[in-house]
Amino acid sequence: QVQLVESGGGLAQTGGSLRLSCASSGGTLNSYTMGWFCQAPGKEREFVAAISRSGGSTTYADSVKGRFTISRDNAKNTVYLQRNNLKPEDTANYYCAADVHWGWNSRRLQLADEYDYWGQGTQVTVSS
Repeated sequence: QVQLVESGGGLAQTGGSLRLSCASSGGTLNSYTMGWFCQAPGKEREFVAAISRSGGSTTYADSVKGRFTISRDNAKNTVYLQRNNLKPEDTANYYCAADVHWGWNSRRLQLADEYDYWGQGTQVTVSS
């Protein structure tokens, strides 16, 4: 069973950048479609981005298009979320997730229930 560990969170200023990483132990990430979600206090977990097994397909939430980039390095067993032009409303706990299902369905990938494995999350705080 794959175990996911996020890193790279912390404090950033408005307009700044952070890169989050998601590494795995107990399994190779190239077996999974991967996604990033965020959850702010008092809110539901929200989809941020997803990437196919090969990295050839990606999809994003409208709120992050043009600012965030999801990528993966299967040789390093790691998925990344580059976050630029940060805003205070980006403050949240960020989770990576792995989807065992085959095929690419950008609509289903926006649903947390689609994913089978989750990391513990990494907190990002953006100051104004």
